[in-house]
Amino acid sequence: MTANKTKTSLSVKIKMIAYWICTILIALETAAGAQWDLSRNEFVRGIFNHLGYPVYLLTIIGIWKIPAFIAILVPRMLLIKEWAYAGLFFVYSGAFASHLAVGDVPAAWIGPLVFMMLTAGSWYLRPASRKLANK
Repeated sequence: MTANKTKTSLSVKIKMIAYWICTILIALETAAGAQWDLSRNEFVRGIFNHLGYPVYLLTIIGIWKIPAFIAILVPRMLLIKEWAYAGLFFVYSGAFASHLAVGDVPAAWIGPLVFMMLTAGSWYLRPASRKLANK
C-alpha cells in the first residue's frame, strides 16, 4: 500500500508541475502578446499584413488577452477561466490555421501550434479546484 500511495503522490506532483509549466508559459505569452498587439509593433503588423487581416483586429485581440491572462492565473472565477482557455485556444489555433492557409513554412506556424498545445495542456492538467465542474 505504501508504494502505491507514494506512486500516486508522485504522479500528482508531476501533474501539478506540468500544469504550472504550461500555465506560466501561456500566461507569459498572453501578457507579451497583449502588449505587442496593443502597441501594434512592426513585427505583428507585418504578420497581420502577410496573413491579410486588418490591423485594427490587433486592438481587439490585445484587449481580450488581458483578462485571459488574469483569469488563467488566479483561483476561482471558474466560468471565466473556461472562457479564457477557449479564447486563447481560438487565438492560437486560428493563427496556426491562418499560417497554413497562406502556405507558410513550419517556422511560421510552429509557435502557434506549440502555444495551442500548451493551452490545451494547462486546461487539461489544472487541479480540480480550478475546474468548473468537479467530476
